[in-house]
Amino acid sequence: MNKGIKIATIGGGSSYTPELVEGFIKRYDEFPVSELWLVDIEAGREKLKIVGNLAKRMIKKAGLPIDVHLTLDRKEALKDADFVTTQFRVGILDARAKDESIPLKYNVLGQETNGPGGLFKGLRTIPVILDICKDMEALCPDAWLINFTNPAGMVTEAVLRHSNIKKVIGLCNVPIGMEMGIANLLDVEHSRIRIDFAGLNHMVYGLDVYLDGGSVKDEVIEKLSDPENSSFVKNIDGMGWEPEFMEALGLITCPYHMYYYKSGEMLEKAKISAKEEGTRAEVVQQLEKELFELYKDENLDIKPPQLEERGGAYYSDAAVRLITSIYNDKRDIQPVNTMNRGAIASLPHGSAIETSCVITKDGPIPLAFGDLPVAVRGLVQQIKSFERIAAEAAVEGDYKKAVLALTINPLTPSDKVAKEIAEEMMEAHKEHLPQFFQAVK
Repeated sequence: MNKGIKIATIGGGSSYTPELVEGFIKRYDEFPVSELWLVDIEAGREKLKIVGNLAKRMIKKAGLPIDVHLTLDRKEALKDADFVTTQFRVGILDARAKDESIPLKYNVLGQETNGPGGLFKGLRTIPVILDICKDMEALCPDAWLINFTNPAGMVTEAVLRHSNIKKVIGLCNVPIGMEMGIANLLDVEHSRIRIDFAGLNHMVYGLDVYLDGGSVKDEVIEKLSDPENSSFVKNIDGMGWEPEFMEALGLITCPYHMYYYKSGEMLEKAKISAKEEGTRAEVVQQLEKELFELYKDENLDIKPPQLEERGGAYYSDAAVRLITSIYNDKRDIQPVNTMNRGAIASLPHGSAIETSCVITKDGPIPLAFGDLPVAVRGLVQQIKSFERIAAEAAVEGDYKKAVLALTINPLTPSDKVAKEIAEEMMEAHKEHLPQFFQAVK
């Protein structure tokens, strides 16, 4: 590839965009972006302008010949793109606040990507991502779709099963956050750590941990049994694991596992937090307000450190590391969401999994791990069933399947509660769920 690279970023007005721009700047020598198109919708026009101007200042400071284009015209941005990155939120943070607050009324966890909140974020998001896929087929059929939009696993599942786009990779900053956290625990450079990841997005396990090629899993598990070391993600407060549980499990958990292994405690924490400081969405709304005030400063020409409080730490490392590896056929190992193809024997061949892959110019090649350990196999399969039925519900506008998906989810106590939550959330999100409203009775 000799020509410059065109990147189209859907959701370009996101507060995360400076992370992405920083990544492109740092890796320009091996990944020479010539055009960066930041795309948003009318409701995001002002944020797009603010973030876009910051991006231009960052690139000018770096002295790089990257042209930044701001547009509300998605098709213009997608035409002849080499890579398309997606980082959008249908209904913006107001919708997330509903996802987090409504389930709490039914004594069910309200969370962005798990349980009812994860279902309804998926129901709103999947039709939009599939529309983007149709545009890509027409305008940039050879481009890679790199999806950072949550719920990343469910969205990747939907693209794989319900679109013609096969060059799709889902990405999450949780695995790289786990790597960085373990490197800090061991007081070593991140580059010396590698984890064998296998599972699903926000349901991924570390099967082994290597320091300079040698396993240090037992040492890491011992350290993770300390309550002070239980969480690697800014927006999930750790409460610590029982040592007996961690040692018997013999795997590295991700922070989102707390919602499943500590459901009662996490529900109570969510209820207290919602009462005392608001839902996470309301906290993030304030953080974003402060960030965009910073971004407006015409003297600011770097990614402000306050962005890490938003929960997107290491996004640029993960996203641009992946894209650069595809472009340069690096064949290094990275954790991504991709089609299983038999790598995890316990899950369907065509399903999206999150796992360690060799990254090539032709995409990710999952490492073959065989069956998941019996202690976690059933939970992972249950979440995959939830994701698949949820994706079908989103595509078909099938309200009954939405209730079924929510009932399957282990955070929902019964079909009756699932139906009650679904009814209220359908009505609350009606504006962004047009596919359902010939089906809801």
